[in-house]
Amino acid sequence: MAASDGGAIVVSLPIADRMRAMVFYREVFGLAALGEPAEDGVPEPLQFEIGERTRLMLIPTGGFGWVLGEGREVAPPRSHEVLLSFVVGTPKAVDEVIERARQAGGEIVAAPEQQPWGYAGICADLDGHLWQVTVVEADGV
Repeated sequence: MAASDGGAIVVSLPIADRMRAMVFYREVFGLAALGEPAEDGVPEPLQFEIGERTRLMLIPTGGFGWVLGEGREVAPPRSHEVLLSFVVGTPKAVDEVIERARQAGGEIVAAPEQQPWGYAGICADLDGHLWQVTVVEADGV
């Protein structure tokens, strides 16, 4: 179903450790996992609602390869084909999210600073996925 027909968009990322990933996304981005916890204390599947029709799904690397299908390999850690953005309201909020990422074990890839499109910093989650935390200026995208 197309998004314009009421469907949802799910962004799926491979992860190494379900519990560590769930805690990281909760502590850094304030996201709550959807569903009841499984035996390991983490909902299965591990998903977060990030918008009205948008979810983030974190899949263990082995399962991610299975989803991709035969003949397709999961990209190695720190291989990036996508930059995810988390938009906040103020430069102070950018600084706070980037600091929470550092405290939760994430890597600070680019310290927050003014960019042509707005104030932004980039962090990597525990599995190396890049997140740009930004305040978009009124005339920005």
